[in-house]
Amino acid sequence: MCHDISFSANSIELITDYLPNLIIGEQNFDFSTTTHVLAQAFRKYPIVHLQDNLPHLKYFEWGVVADYMNTPEKVKEYRSSMVNIRSEKLLDDKRSVWYRLRKQRCLIPVTGFFEHREIKGWTKKVPYHIKLQNRSLFFLLGLYNYSPIPDIETGELKGTFGIVTRSSNTVMSQIHNHGPNKHRMPVILQPEKAVKWINQDLTDEDLRNFLNYSIPDNELKVFPVWTIRTTKERPDFKTKIDPFEWENLPTLGKDDTQLTLL
Repeated sequence: MCHDISFSANSIELITDYLPNLIIGEQNFDFSTTTHVLAQAFRKYPIVHLQDNLPHLKYFEWGVVADYMNTPEKVKEYRSSMVNIRSEKLLDDKRSVWYRLRKQRCLIPVTGFFEHREIKGWTKKVPYHIKLQNRSLFFLLGLYNYSPIPDIETGELKGTFGIVTRSSNTVMSQIHNHGPNKHRMPVILQPEKAVKWINQDLTDEDLRNFLNYSIPDNELKVFPVWTIRTTKERPDFKTKIDPFEWENLPTLGKDDTQLTLL
């Protein structure tokens, strides 16, 4: 699935390369929190959606609060399962909340995302950072919804979003190789194509073409990084998105080593 993403403040201007008429909302957002964003933190994050037929950049919380989650108890119970959206549910399951939200489409700008690889005999999974080749920024496809519960302090209905995932390509299957949702990845297209996801006149067949697209392995740049879900500094004091050389790390696709990761 996709539970860890990354974005940098200097990438905001890059969005306008693909959406020149972008309307940017809040100006004082704290980007110090976006080098690594964890889904279950339900943190605010920049997303793009159409409003009055123009693209707007706003700061929504990751983790959809659906209309049926109309009490704090329901939000607490269900929201953790609403950070990712299985593409198979979006069009083919008319009982699904995702089918009902399919017209509420958004783009999630990222400079990269993370996924964890399991290696037999290692006590810890190895995180990888995934980017597009020769691109500083790209978009993940998403859906959004406004919470049915007003914010306690402001009375506003919070914007929330989820990321659409599909079956993974070969290289991502070798990285996301464990767990009940293994061999999944976000739906990724080159930015020029991805921006069309929020067009209002798309048919369900158009949407299916987006969801069925599997990005070729050679368009992705993948490399291991240091443990990301920690507050401790890296041994080399570099950032979470810098490559890290794990000792005796097997090449991708060879996960049967018996070495122990300390």
